[in-house]
Amino acid sequence: MANKFFVAPSPHVHSAQSTQSLMRDVLIALLPALAVSVWVYGLNVLLVTAVAVISCVLFEFLIQKYLIKGPGTIYNLSAVVTGVLLAFNLPSNIPWWIIVIGAAVAIGVAKMTFGGLGHNPFNPALVGRVFLLIAYPVQMTSFPQPTSNQFVDAFSGATPLAAVKANLVEVGDINLLNMLSGMMPGSLGEIASLALIVGGLYMLWRKVITWHIPVAVLGSMALFAAVVAFMKGGGSLFYELPAFHLMAGGALLGAIFMATDYVTSPMTHKGMLIYGVGIGVITMIIRLWGAYPEGMSFAILFMNSVTPLINKYVKPKRFGLISGK
Repeated sequence: MANKFFVAPSPHVHSAQSTQSLMRDVLIALLPALAVSVWVYGLNVLLVTAVAVISCVLFEFLIQKYLIKGPGTIYNLSAVVTGVLLAFNLPSNIPWWIIVIGAAVAIGVAKMTFGGLGHNPFNPALVGRVFLLIAYPVQMTSFPQPTSNQFVDAFSGATPLAAVKANLVEVGDINLLNMLSGMMPGSLGEIASLALIVGGLYMLWRKVITWHIPVAVLGSMALFAAVVAFMKGGGSLFYELPAFHLMAGGALLGAIFMATDYVTSPMTHKGMLIYGVGIGVITMIIRLWGAYPEGMSFAILFMNSVTPLINKYVKPKRFGLISGK
């Protein structure tokens, strides 16, 4: 009898879907945010995205062919997704050679060093982003103004999070509708809140992700912000602060598209909730009291490192196990 027992690394797909089809759905879900970014920042957005995608695919192809010497993996589209997500974490005016370096770190260090898709402990795009933030802080934090809107003069290219962190403006002075529609400085994936939500709903509909991680991340951030607002006196800040933090920075991009990465997130729904709450709380602690205005990338990478522990201690009940036995 043929051996039908197979052991393979994640991601484990238990349906008619393949890794390629799942990645294709993620790319489709990212298209609305990409379109908004092009509208806000111009055609240079497409150049940044193209350089990131081509670099990620090329590095994976070369490493797979000449170093690992295994079967090609670029056709599963995971490198394309990594490239798009890396681009979404970059300003639209960043030099092309910095994008290539970020792609090399994301693919060469964070992914292929560990054996490729299914083996990497950390989200590759976020590793690339954090490396570039540390290595090239000026280029990574210099954002152009939206081409189709005159934003608040006090920002002068700073993101809303950075402006509030530096006490340039108050949260109540920021137009939340502008943040929802994308009319603000920021990385490509920071500015399109409504488009990111649409993409998230599409992935929920396609069953690419479940609600547990996004709701846990965003819910814990909103609750944390509400408690802080209450301690500061409440009033309009009680709803303005949570709304601001949910739409500012990489909250939606991280919660919907990056924290939900199959390989680096927990396997059980209970584990996903713990993981998501951890990301939300750490993000808010860094935003409010840390040195950086944004903490989503650091929070996700930290909880990526905790995922093996969550998987070890948060397990579903074994099939057939009788309580008390």
